[in-house]
Amino acid sequence: MTHYAIANLRNVQLNDAIVEYLRRIDATLAPFDGHFIVHGGEPELIEGRWDGTLIVIEFPGYEQARGWYDSAAYREILPLRTGNSDGVAMLLAGVDRDHLATDVLN
Repeated sequence: MTHYAIANLRNVQLNDAIVEYLRRIDATLAPFDGHFIVHGGEPELIEGRWDGTLIVIEFPGYEQARGWYDSAAYREILPLRTGNSDGVAMLLAGVDRDHLATDVLN
């Protein structure tokens, strides 16, 4: 099942370290068939408040998502992001196209 790496980053310091992180992250995703599907941008808020920058990276499955996050290549650049931003990051399973809202009740 498709898995996503999701982050909501705040207080990103756009400095040399973040620029290096951005230049190197794509190469860490490629071996795990990961790709960005959301990478920042200004949301059109239709309800509530939002604080941060949303990033969503899609992977074919959990093994690829976890493998990417735990990989030596990503671990090498991770401090460039965590040392220059605040936020949360997570791995999350997607749902099938035939998923209904009521499926969570079962």
